[in-house]
Amino acid sequence: MQRVLVFCGSSPGSRPEYAAAAAELGRVLAARGLGLVYGGASVGLMGTIADAALGGGAQVIGVIPERLMEVREVPHRGLTELRVVATMHERKALMAELSDAVAVLPGGAGTLEELFEMYTWSQLGLHDKAIGLLNVAGYWDGLLTMLDRMVAERFLRAEHRHALLVERDPEALLQRLAAQRHRAPDTWLDPQSVPKTRSPASPRPGRM
Repeated sequence: MQRVLVFCGSSPGSRPEYAAAAAELGRVLAARGLGLVYGGASVGLMGTIADAALGGGAQVIGVIPERLMEVREVPHRGLTELRVVATMHERKALMAELSDAVAVLPGGAGTLEELFEMYTWSQLGLHDKAIGLLNVAGYWDGLLTMLDRMVAERFLRAEHRHALLVERDPEALLQRLAAQRHRAPDTWLDPQSVPKTRSPASPRPGRM
């Protein structure tokens, strides 16, 4: 593991614990000699983790779409490298390509969308990156409850649920991401949901 992709909010959130955790994760990344890949903004938790990682001497690569750079987000001008792409799809693809594991801090709808795309791709065997949630102040508790409900209702396989790592401490999360050995599933389908096929030689019911 050389670079970690971090998804997090462009807002600081309502609790000081969120920014504190983002800063601590940035410092720990730098202390472990790891690079940071993130969305390229200077605001919210995104700016906090970038500043902390840079302060510790880490390589920090930001990836930002042209439209967000010009209209909505404030690009970070002090990064090791800032890559500007045309679309959000290109942003996510490039961030994934540049990284070896994924850590997710508190954030909003965009953070959820980024998490679940990477999580789904992992279930399908499209990448082998470990994915983990930093559960600051219990922020992800509701999501974890929903994932457990998905398992109970057989919309999510238990092994896929357990593949999503969860820690409250940044150091512990990075240790688990580095140690995780992802194995692509034999299948992502619930075996009981796959219809059994008839043998070609078997007669149809009600016919001789």
